[in-house]
Amino acid sequence: MKLRLFPQENAGLELLSRMARQLVLGVGTMSAVLGATTEEYDRLAEEMHQHEAVSTDLHFALLTSMRTSFVNPLPREDLYTLSRLLNEAIEKLDGAAELIALYKLSRLSPRAAEQLEVIHRQAELTATAMQRLDSMDELEEYWIEILRLARRAERTHRSWCAELLGEHKPLAYARHRDIANQLVEVTKDIRKVATHVGSILVKES
Repeated sequence: MKLRLFPQENAGLELLSRMARQLVLGVGTMSAVLGATTEEYDRLAEEMHQHEAVSTDLHFALLTSMRTSFVNPLPREDLYTLSRLLNEAIEKLDGAAELIALYKLSRLSPRAAEQLEVIHRQAELTATAMQRLDSMDELEEYWIEILRLARRAERTHRSWCAELLGEHKPLAYARHRDIANQLVEVTKDIRKVATHVGSILVKES
């Protein structure tokens, strides 16, 4: 029998996992944005807004669950922190889609797709990890892998910005840089999720 670190009800962990899944869905919408025409941007930006709205609803549902449950699968402050960080990640992804629509950028660097690949992998790993917080199964591996992906994202961001500087005039550079910054911030928020998971492992080991 596996030792269960938190042998309580797992509604909070399921809500966290669903929030991470919304991030995965958001990456799918952002991928569609990258391949869309400017005429399709507004529709896709609205689709992204819906992913963010669902994530926010799940965040508030988690807060309600914490207030009404006698026993939670993690300390309330840990559940709140993880939920807040996941919600902030999808808010920034939503912001990236909205900026592309507002700026009507018809062509983005292939670096955008590279960052989305990282975000997608981070979100998939996080969705699985949120369901495993009641034990210690593979969570150390999750933590390490998210940090590795975050470092990759930082390198991609630096290369992207350097390329933008050489390819665009100041106004266009600023607009493309806004997108690059939004996407790397998503990877940073997911890294914060993993770092907090690491702190939970240290506290509970």
